Amino acid sequence: MYAWLVVNEYLKSKKFDEIYEYLISAAKDRGCVLEKLTNYEVLTDTDILMNKKPDFVIFWDKDVKAAALLEHRGLKLYNSSRAIEVCDDKSLTYISLVGTDIKMPKTMVSPLTFGLEDSLDDFIDSAINTLGLPFIIKENCGSFGAQVYKAGSREEAIRVVNQIGKSDFIVQEFIANSQGRDVRINMVGDKPAASMMRTNDSDFRANITNGGKMKNYQPTDAQVDMAKKVCEYLNLDFAGVDILFGENDEPILCEVNSNAHFKNILDCTGVNVAQCILDYIIGDIKKDEQ
Repeated sequence: MYAWLVVNEYLKSKKFDEIYEYLISAAKDRGCVLEKLTNYEVLTDTDILMNKKPDFVIFWDKDVKAAALLEHRGLKLYNSSRAIEVCDDKSLTYISLVGTDIKMPKTMVSPLTFGLEDSLDDFIDSAINTLGLPFIIKENCGSFGAQVYKAGSREEAIRVVNQIGKSDFIVQEFIANSQGRDVRINMVGDKPAASMMRTNDSDFRANITNGGKMKNYQPTDAQVDMAKKVCEYLNLDFAGVDILFGENDEPILCEVNSNAHFKNILDCTGVNVAQCILDYIIGDIKKDEQ
């Protein structure tokens, strides 16, 4: 087999490169040549398919336009452009799952203003009336918990909204029982490949990047069922599903990552998610060929 691994041209660091190498190595071990290309090459090389058409594409980026272009050219992507788009935008994740049996925090989506409103103070007041204080503000697009804030007062919420400027955002109720802790389940297909609990004693966010600690964790049946349904509803081939602890530890969805970094979970559990992803994809391709 011959395949492409599409990554971002401009994200150049060891943190990203080692993920790519895990995927390329896992493919090689399974007799598949996985060639790394960038979103820049996809968008600028109009003859990119002239030499050899890949059997599949692992799209490890969030450039949904580049992903959609490859799909328009007849290529099979893991994950699809739509799945990536929905996961990368927290408001779209919420909208796609609202009305299903997936338990989520109470959520409000910031309105489109075209820049004509001087402020969103009225929206903040509505959020306080609906969600109470404190509540969570999340920029729609963000990674590693960097664009997530907790507002404990009206003044703090207004300051955060002014700080993030033109970025779209959602506001959510604060799940107090899950402060500084959550569960990350790396799903591949309809199965949990690896899971860990993340905890942070000094931050409401459990992300390892923010100083959180991790430990191997056996998810409950309810948590696995939620992660499986989320991937099914969002048409994900693989994902990192983050789950909060509600009252009596009932699972509450935090967010979904279509191309979740798996180095931390490898270090924590010993499970190389790249191998699971390649096994799933190659099996899926062979199934389609039968």
